Amino acid sequence: MMQSFAASSNPAPRLQQVLDLLDRIAEAQGRDVPQIVEIAKLSVLPTGTFGRTWADFLNEHNLKPFTTGSRRKQLHDGVHVLTGYSTDFIGEAEVQAFLLGTKFSITNLLLGLGLLRVIHKNLNYQQKFTWDRLWQAYQRGCHSNFDPDTWQPELLWHLPLTDIQTLFAIVKN
Repeated sequence: MMQSFAASSNPAPRLQQVLDLLDRIAEAQGRDVPQIVEIAKLSVLPTGTFGRTWADFLNEHNLKPFTTGSRRKQLHDGVHVLTGYSTDFIGEAEVQAFLLGTKFSITNLLLGLGLLRVIHKNLNYQQKFTWDRLWQAYQRGCHSNFDPDTWQPELLWHLPLTDIQTLFAIVKN
């Protein structure tokens, strides 16, 4: 569990239930797609490319790519790479706020609210959580050219990460 959160309340089982539900919904709606992100292919790209940065990100955080469900779910980690948001609960909430700013989705709203609940329950008294971070992430999404439903990272993996951020007008924090 992340150091910044109490180990007594592990949301991982609930998270897996949510991910499984999202997969079932995607399948029922015909939005289930084959695996998109293949780490072995991305890992051999040159350093600094979007794809290599994505593979390095997953490796550094000891994560495996989402390989089932909708494109939007499978490409989630790419949003972390593009935005630089962390993988802790606050970073995940920032990703959801960013995505809400790019294009409203009830799924992102519900995930964001769920994350806020987890953050509220687990935030240490000494940690500061400001709504400003979520508002900034939301505004960052609003001002970008990023569409989480139509972007095709598989066409962009060979390009420098900074070029992709410029393409989508994702400005640095």
